[in-house]
Amino acid sequence: MAKIKLTKNELKKQKDSLKMYRRYLPTLMLKKQQLQGEIRLTDMRLKELQIAKEQLDESFKSWIGVFGETGVFTKDLLRITDVRTSHGNIAGVSIPVFEGADFEISAYDFLKTPLWLDLAVDCMKQALALQMEMEIVEEQRRRLDKELRTTTQRVNLFEKIKIPESRNNIKKIQVYLGDQQTAAVVRGKIAKSGLAGK
Repeated sequence: MAKIKLTKNELKKQKDSLKMYRRYLPTLMLKKQQLQGEIRLTDMRLKELQIAKEQLDESFKSWIGVFGETGVFTKDLLRITDVRTSHGNIAGVSIPVFEGADFEISAYDFLKTPLWLDLAVDCMKQALALQMEMEIVEEQRRRLDKELRTTTQRVNLFEKIKIPESRNNIKKIQVYLGDQQTAAVVRGKIAKSGLAGK
């Protein structure tokens, strides 16, 4: 802890600091609560996406073996051309928001390919879109977590260190100034009684 000056100017400075800490603490606490709520919503969204992905994977199981047919489903058949995102703002935190994805499907001969290929392409598009959205929601979660840690540190700093420190400093300065004032009065009375005795 830094040594404080025991002066009226320092007393005013400490009182101003305490006032500022008390003014900002409720805002920080509100931000902390908002971030915690948003993290819960993000976790719920991640669970929803995970359940949707598991359901899609379950629907694949009945006919996944047909993917093994040679030359039908190649890695060039479906390609992601764009992942559309926008930027959102939650409690001052800039987060990416998933808007959708664009895919390019390579041309294929409808007469030479199996009937299930169209359905497989649609399912793969859904699976890839779900995966991309999950990655973006996880990035939202990371950013919100980071901001929550910072905000929690600030709340703790104000609550547990700065406000008590300012109160103690104010008390110490007031005691010192009170003692100085009392000593001045006593010196004045002694000086007055000394003058009266002459």
